[in-house]
Amino acid sequence: MAKVKTRYVCQQCGSAHMKWMGRCPDCGEWNTLVETVIEEDRGPARRARATSDVSPVPLPDIAADGFERIPVPMGELSRVLGGGIVPGSVVLIGGDPGIGKSTLLLQLCALLAEDQDVLYISGEESATQIKMRAARLGINNPHLYILADTHLETILAQIEHMNPRIAVVDSIQAIYTDALTSAAGSVSQVRECAAQLLRLAKAQAIPIFLVGHVTKEGTIAGPRVLEHMVDTVLYLEGERFHTYRILRSVKNRFGSTNEVGVFEMVECGMQEVPNPSEAFLAERMPNAAGSAIAVTLEGTRPLLVEIQALSSTTSFPSPRRTGNGVDFNRLLLLVAVLSKRVGLRLSDQDVFVNVVGGLTVREPAADLAVACAIASSVRNVPVAADLAIIGEVGLSGELRSVHQLARRLSEAGQLGFRRCLVPKSGLRRLDPPVDGVEIIGVRTLADALEVALGG
Repeated sequence: MAKVKTRYVCQQCGSAHMKWMGRCPDCGEWNTLVETVIEEDRGPARRARATSDVSPVPLPDIAADGFERIPVPMGELSRVLGGGIVPGSVVLIGGDPGIGKSTLLLQLCALLAEDQDVLYISGEESATQIKMRAARLGINNPHLYILADTHLETILAQIEHMNPRIAVVDSIQAIYTDALTSAAGSVSQVRECAAQLLRLAKAQAIPIFLVGHVTKEGTIAGPRVLEHMVDTVLYLEGERFHTYRILRSVKNRFGSTNEVGVFEMVECGMQEVPNPSEAFLAERMPNAAGSAIAVTLEGTRPLLVEIQALSSTTSFPSPRRTGNGVDFNRLLLLVAVLSKRVGLRLSDQDVFVNVVGGLTVREPAADLAVACAIASSVRNVPVAADLAIIGEVGLSGELRSVHQLARRLSEAGQLGFRRCLVPKSGLRRLDPPVDGVEIIGVRTLADALEVALGG
């Protein structure tokens, strides 16, 4: 018979402890231990080894036909998934509340429900609420079925009965199973529910999309093993007060993790942005001091973004450094290099840096553009309007080359930029040169500022 025990389970890492503690000794998080009833079956059936008629198969004898990707009419989403949806795959999508996860998946279901049934399962909204959102998005497809339930056994039965083209579960933290006595959203419930859905997806080759909550640190809530269980992990990023959204892949067993998709949140839902660079630069004010154009690379897609900087005399003993869309430690590094290697006086200046459009720039290829924008604001001299800037800045003030320079220059040329400021060390890899773009190679940050600021 089952033996009932009480354990205190960490909701962050899943470790179990005999007594309650304010801080989990394994992951170090505070106030994450929750009392949980655990039933252990100590009978001989649990210890018996399961028998199966499955035997190893030689690799050449395994049939690979019949598993073509399901085409996705939404090009930006198809790019992130690796070219379509793989049958039997499980995709986990995370993001901040209100960022547009449910809207994006409801639109995906509507596009795929043209000639085959699609099942959308909601554990957080009623069918009427989903109907209201569908009406706002202009969705009224008879092949799109809505199930508002949180009981895992009922959900599995409906998926097996319908055999839909895809199934969406929104969200995995709201689903519970009768096999466990803990509350929905706990570590054990999330892990077991995800495992059951994964087993069904693999057995019947039904793609399943899971929506996951995120913590205040921005990671998907629940046990870390959840991200290891699924095939693909996507994050929908962006500022709630900006219209642009970035769909980024952090794990993909069937494609590249370097691709991103760009969407714009409009009244009728999530709209694709086929040319993100043009959208990010649409409201740019040319010849404004403190503004520079960086050519960054998101996956294999080059993006041109406007980086703005503002410097003002501080009224505090210690000047402020504020960055929005750039790494704060990287900003401190660039300010130090500008002060030490270029001689720019910033000890009495507050420095604010912002990436326009709510985009977050992570790669060091935008270092030179950030430095030029700061220097432009301090000297009150605008950067040339037709100049795009590419390069990584070292601690000695030298400029280091970046990868895929030709692709970045080509994107800049297509958007009307006739000059590009690049590290001189990267020119030897540029063969052939890009037509219509004058390439200016410089070695140091001081030389780059002379070119960018015209003096």
